[in-house]
Amino acid sequence: MSDHVKLFIPGPVEVRKSILDAQAAWMIGHRGKPFETLYARIQVGLREIFFTKSRVLVSTSSGTGLWEGAARNCVSDDPAGGVLATVCGDFSERWADVFERNGKATTWLTVPHGHAVTPALVREALQARAAAGTVPFEAIALVHNETSTGVTNPLAEIVAVVRELSPETLILVDAVSSLGGVKIDFDGLGLDVLLTSSQKAFGLPPGLSFAAVSDRALAKAATIKNRGYYFDFIELDKFGQKNNTPSTPAISLLNALDRQLADIAIEGVENRFARHAQLAAITREWAQRNFALFAEDGFASDTVTCISNTRGIDIGKLNAYLATQGYHISDGYGTLKGKTFRIAHMADTTADEMRALLAAIDRFLAQ
Repeated sequence: MSDHVKLFIPGPVEVRKSILDAQAAWMIGHRGKPFETLYARIQVGLREIFFTKSRVLVSTSSGTGLWEGAARNCVSDDPAGGVLATVCGDFSERWADVFERNGKATTWLTVPHGHAVTPALVREALQARAAAGTVPFEAIALVHNETSTGVTNPLAEIVAVVRELSPETLILVDAVSSLGGVKIDFDGLGLDVLLTSSQKAFGLPPGLSFAAVSDRALAKAATIKNRGYYFDFIELDKFGQKNNTPSTPAISLLNALDRQLADIAIEGVENRFARHAQLAAITREWAQRNFALFAEDGFASDTVTCISNTRGIDIGKLNAYLATQGYHISDGYGTLKGKTFRIAHMADTTADEMRALLAAIDRFLAQ
């Protein structure tokens, strides 16, 4: 039996051998034509996945870095403005905390874990802001797919409310655990920042993050003095226009990205989205038959399923057994540990692999 354990956790995900091997290409300098050619080719592929004709910034960081970038570039230090941070789980809560740690006036709109942020709640928050006679929020922050709870928020409907009631407000979206597995039309929705990480639905090792950024967001950044340097959107864009980066990038990871984007083009992005929907359906059917979904009806994620541990099984023992079968899943996150467990179905996972994992869990349950 192979000693390799396949990851069905929501990041880092399982990475195909061909993608891992792409990292072993000979090193190149990042201030020369070969790198510029690589970067330009990557831009083409990224823009297709983000559904944008705009820039896609590339950062050698986790998505958390671009959280901070969005906070520093899109929200001023003026306490009269600030951000409406929508919170429905541990990761959206953490992003709200990032805004506060960067000194931004932060209004929290919080729903219980397992529930979605609804357009009605956003409408209520924006109307309350207007009724108070204060200036509009400079930005609204939304985690599209809350990894800790398996909830996907209704992005398009929320965007429509913001556009109607507060068109000046920038729309900042974390799609760390959804983009690449679910269609998000940056240009069509009129988003301002849409960010993600490499180690989830992109099927890459950790270490890269990407953000589509609108002209409107860049214009806002230009009005903010203290944006920092590493995550300065204007600096990243200035170098990006020359197919380069301000600081030394993770070249090996970019080679892996280049290979993965080529493979995604072969599969076809719409086919990729359809495959993720199929994997989610397989997993949800199994979960409802054996346990229960944690996400409220109608808002379950297509990339990670959070399952209520209604049978009170020991998740540690389950994972110990799965390791003998060559698999690994995730326990619940934070306060949900032991109460839930999470199965990721994203990146390059196939339906056969999904069914094999679930069959292994069935064997454990039958013991």
